[in-house]
Formats: sequence, C-alpha cells, structure tokens
Amino acid sequence: MNVNLQAFAKSGLDSAALVASTTLDSVERLAALNLNTSRSLLETSFANVSALLNVKDAKAFVALQQSFAAPAIEKGLDYSRSVFAITTEAKDKLSKAVESQVAQANAQVNGLVEKALASAPAGSEAAVAAVKSAIAAANDAYEGLNKASKQVAEVAEASVAAATQATLKAANVAAPKGKKAA
Repeated sequence: MNVNLQAFAKSGLDSAALVASTTLDSVERLAALNLNTSRSLLETSFANVSALLNVKDAKAFVALQQSFAAPAIEKGLDYSRSVFAITTEAKDKLSKAVESQVAQANAQVNGLVEKALASAPAGSEAAVAAVKSAIAAANDAYEGLNKASKQVAEVAEASVAAATQATLKAANVAAPKGKKAA
C-alpha cells in the first residue's frame, strides 16, 4: 500500500485554502451589505424625521407614518434575501468541495481495499465480503445524509420564499390605498 503523503498534504492544504477563501469572501460580502444597509437606513431615517417635522396635524402624521411602513418592510426583506443568498452560495460552494473530496477519498480507499483484498489468503472470502459490505454501507449512509441535507436546504429555501411572499402580502394590505408595496 503506497500512500502519497505529499498529495495528501496538498489536498488538505487546498481544502483549507478553499474554506478560508470562501469564508472570507462571504464575510466581506456580508460586511459590505451591512454597511450599505446601515447607510441607507440612516439616510432614510433622517429623511423620515425631516418629513415628520413638517407635518401640521395628527391625520397627516398618521398617514405619513403608514407610508413609511411598506418601504421599510421591503428593505428588510431585501436585506434578508441578500443574507440568505450569500450564505447559501457559500454553503453550496463548500458542499461541492466536500462532495468532490469524499468521492476522491472513496475511490482511493476502494482502490487500497481492493489491492489488500486481492492478496488476502484463501478461505477469507467471508471477511472480504464483510469489508466490501461495510464500505458499501458507509457510502450509502453518506449519500443518504447528503440527500437529506439537500432536502432540508430546499425546504428552508421554500420556507423563506413563502415567508417573504406572506410578508409582502401583509405589507400590501397594511399600506394605505394608492401606496401599495412592490
């Protein structure tokens, strides 16, 4: 059994670099999103306060307050969608890398096991079959977990989309007539 330690170390280093790069890229994008959102929130707050200071009666004050609600909800939803998109993209990129490495590792382990089993002494067929069965079971378990995690991600994405639509619908109902949210 000849194991190439340099290739193994390089693979580990490449994996660490991918994780670090993906994580830093996501953190950078989230930081930029947060800064832009904070800037927009600050500008909107000053504009809203300025508009409220110019109101002359309670009815106009209430109407102006209501007109602020739908755009604020929409901005919150846009922010949530952006955070979700950034984190989902990072998860997908890392998942693909893990799947690729697991496939490579499985191929290498299977190759090593096949070589070892080929040189097994006569009469060890039961042990050989047990080892092959254990490897197949481990691969099946990994694939099952992988499918389950993908289904959980799909359900989460569908839930976020449904919640977004429900919130937009509620914002449209709450918005004053003629000023519906987009």
